[in-house]
Amino acid sequence: MSKRILQGRVIKDAKDKSVVVRVERKVKHPLYQKFIRRSKKYMAHDEENHCKAGDFVRIQECRPISKRKSWEIVTESA
Repeated sequence: MSKRILQGRVIKDAKDKSVVVRVERKVKHPLYQKFIRRSKKYMAHDEENHCKAGDFVRIQECRPISKRKSWEIVTESA
């Protein structure tokens, strides 16, 4: 089974080897038919501490590394 890959923006990089990534998606409102932005935050593993706040990154599912961290950084683009 393939692992899910999401892309989003790093919003917090204060912890060692960890970043918080906000992933946004657009959902159509059932009544008004307007697209609404929904977002969710994921804690991701960054082994070399390369990512800084504001970077666009792709994250991939991985084994649980800690209580909240089960995603890892795949690629990073400024």
